[in-house]
Amino acid sequence: MSATTPAMLWTGRVLTGLFALFMLGASVAPKLMMLPVAEQTMAQLGWPAGYAFAIGLLELALVILYLVPRTSLLGAVLMMGLLGGAMATQVRAEMPLFSNILFSVYLGLFMWGGLWLRDPQLRALFPFRTTNP
Repeated sequence: MSATTPAMLWTGRVLTGLFALFMLGASVAPKLMMLPVAEQTMAQLGWPAGYAFAIGLLELALVILYLVPRTSLLGAVLMMGLLGGAMATQVRAEMPLFSNILFSVYLGLFMWGGLWLRDPQLRALFPFRTTNP
């Protein structure tokens, strides 16, 4: 198992924090506060009215799972499923590739990058190799 340096730990914490703050501020809060923009955005993507609040609750639960160290891996796996569904919705709605469709990939990279840098067990499972022996 590779050791976690202080720089890796803090970089991982920053990435984790940025991911969590973005999810809470840009996605969860508008849905749970039932802001019109959340329902309008969902309608543009083809979702029937009334789903935003439930999706916001699910996102909140997954962010919490991700932030709790004992459940962070489960939270990350489940959040990736949610992000994959968001990506599929963007594809179906024929949204722009780099700004909309791939945005879930960008979020996933932040999420997994933060967890990978913080967790030596995850690094042992998925090592980063620069050369092949």
